[in-house]
Amino acid sequence: MNVSKCLLIFFAFLISFLLHLLLFSTAPMVDLIMDEMKLSHTAFGFIFSIAMVSLVILRIPWGFLSDKFGYVTVLRASLPLITIPAIVRSFSDTYLTFLISQFLLGIGLASILPCLPLIIKEWNPEQTGLGTGVYVSGFALGNGTALGLTPYLLEMMPWRLVLRLYALVAVVTTLLWWSLAKSTYQGKDQFALDAFTDILQHKYIWVLTSLMIACMGCYDTLATWMPKVLELKTQPKYPAVLLSIGFLLGGPTTGAVSDEFPSKSILVGFLGVAAVVSIIGIAYTVHILLMICIFLASFFITGILTLTLEAPAKLPRFSLAAGKVSGIISSLGNIGPVALPVSFGFLIDYTGTYHSSLFMVAMVAFVIFILGASMWENA
Repeated sequence: MNVSKCLLIFFAFLISFLLHLLLFSTAPMVDLIMDEMKLSHTAFGFIFSIAMVSLVILRIPWGFLSDKFGYVTVLRASLPLITIPAIVRSFSDTYLTFLISQFLLGIGLASILPCLPLIIKEWNPEQTGLGTGVYVSGFALGNGTALGLTPYLLEMMPWRLVLRLYALVAVVTTLLWWSLAKSTYQGKDQFALDAFTDILQHKYIWVLTSLMIACMGCYDTLATWMPKVLELKTQPKYPAVLLSIGFLLGGPTTGAVSDEFPSKSILVGFLGVAAVVSIIGIAYTVHILLMICIFLASFFITGILTLTLEAPAKLPRFSLAAGKVSGIISSLGNIGPVALPVSFGFLIDYTGTYHSSLFMVAMVAFVIFILGASMWENA
């Protein structure tokens, strides 16, 4: 593999790492920021939510731009739009400034998912599964760094300095991209509204979107509530980290298998059933079996996520619209993380136990994963 190809897969991993690093790095700072800026829990919640709003809304327009002008041009424009707000928020001394910088940060971050399939397709069109798995592991490592490393850094330096350190990652990424990124793909698709409506009329888009809703919703719900579930089970909370490990390993492993496996529908079906069994197992196991179920639930869900994200780069029918397709399914996929965690908490309040909540997640996974598997080839 030549140097330019190696750079492409490196950039895919680095940029996906940057997305989750910047997006989730404020979570461990909640008490520090709330105390300094005299914020309520609701006000702090808006700090994360407002970035998600701009990110979700603008993924589709960025998808159009990436198909039209190519991913190199789009990321040359968007990486500075990520870097500047990342720096500004680290100097924010008012709540309003922080909110505005978060909103602007989301605008730039929205470009990443539509561009990643285009990078992978040029890296190696015969190994899109492995390439997708590599950048999915970048998400996992970015998330793990933001949530795992940040608390330790906060013991050594102020929270603004930590954000400046993470902004430096964005600066380096931007400089590397402007200096080294090259592509033979210059964009060929027409920037037209009818192309968007044609995509929405394709049944396969809604299969992929449903799978994204289930994957993102189930994983985020388990990640949000696992410490509480372990507490209710009177188990130690440290096994919750196995969700991140499953996220890290599930992408490249499933991606590599996908490149050699002829039937994606069978693979999705197998992973779906295995994920459901693992989720139910979390409710009824303890100790080592519980740890295995937590890891496998994350591993199998991430596997289906990888197959779903691979599809826009893999399928010839979307060869000129991979950016738009990725923008659509990743944007609408956020329905899951919005709805499922709230439903999980409601069921705990209503029933007084975590069993019904985990069963709800398992049923959502079962219905969508199995239907998605059955419709994958036909769609």
